[in-house]
Amino acid sequence: MVCIAAFIILCLVGIVVAFISIFKKEVGKKYLAVFKKSWHCVFKKVRLQKCDTNFKDDVKNTILKKVILKHPKWVKPLSIIIEIISVLIVVITIWSIVIAIKSLLALWVFGTCNVSKPSACSLTSESCSIDAEEPHNIFEQIGQNIGEWGEIFGAIPDRLKSWNKEDFSELENLPILNNGSSYVDFMKADNAAFDIMDPGCVVCMTSYKNQLSSGFFNNHTAYLVIYPIQSKDGTYKFKNSEVASKYLIAVQLYAAKDEKGLESPKLFYTSKIISRLFTEKDEDGISFQTRLNNDLEKDEVVKLFSSWLKDFGATENEIKEIESTIDSDEVKTALEKNKSVVDNKIHAKSIPTLIYDGRKHNGLYKE
Repeated sequence: MVCIAAFIILCLVGIVVAFISIFKKEVGKKYLAVFKKSWHCVFKKVRLQKCDTNFKDDVKNTILKKVILKHPKWVKPLSIIIEIISVLIVVITIWSIVIAIKSLLALWVFGTCNVSKPSACSLTSESCSIDAEEPHNIFEQIGQNIGEWGEIFGAIPDRLKSWNKEDFSELENLPILNNGSSYVDFMKADNAAFDIMDPGCVVCMTSYKNQLSSGFFNNHTAYLVIYPIQSKDGTYKFKNSEVASKYLIAVQLYAAKDEKGLESPKLFYTSKIISRLFTEKDEDGISFQTRLNNDLEKDEVVKLFSSWLKDFGATENEIKEIESTIDSDEVKTALEKNKSVVDNKIHAKSIPTLIYDGRKHNGLYKE
């Protein structure tokens, strides 16, 4: 282990030596001679051959030469300590390489280097992360790490596959994200795109604005998959995400029952609510989404959205009927279907997640 540990240290020191050797070439020559000897030893270890004992002794003698003269009794315990430190260096290095490989794979597959807590990864794209429950002990931590490897390998096919409309076939009445004059069922739409968003997610708001300004909705028929981010303990990441999501789904389910079918203007109510929520401000100049997340209570969210529906042309009776279905089984079932697709089929680790042009895109949509 000593020769392997020495090789690892020499690799790290080599960066500094390379700089010093520009001014003192003799330092570089001495380093290169030791490095070659170290590499020769490690190469033998890799082939399961015995390492040259003289190199191991050279390393130990270099470290202990002063101790031998002044404190000869310290040589044996210090030699043991060197062996232990060498083992630790090798183990830590191997562990670091494994973690690095895992992080790179997770970044490629999920768009985050931390599977269970995407928000802890500084390399993650701008997004609202879907964090797993924190482990309470070392055994849960080990189990979580093993599970993360399973998630990564299980999601690799998702990264390589070409996504299409059939992947969302179990979802019905998805709201369309533009204010056009006609509604198209996503199974029949050309160039369909799917926006997975949480009404309370600030990054979702920015992503939506970027899509608007870039003309994304002109080039794609985009459908909204509402996904309020929920923790394992049942709480929601954003204060009013649940009630806002239920209201939006209730509106769309009500509109889908209109006798005019796909020509009903009510099918664009959800899109108009999202547009106002993400792009407009109240009379005090405060973003409606900021009000949603910080100031409003559940009943105030319902009143606010209902007042918007009235602005969009809904009657009092229509608004009352929508409000009465917010907590219905039908709305809960639709929301559960959305969550099931996002969690189990798309394997999203952050919101927003966009699927368009046959590919899954994690995090903020950039112009």
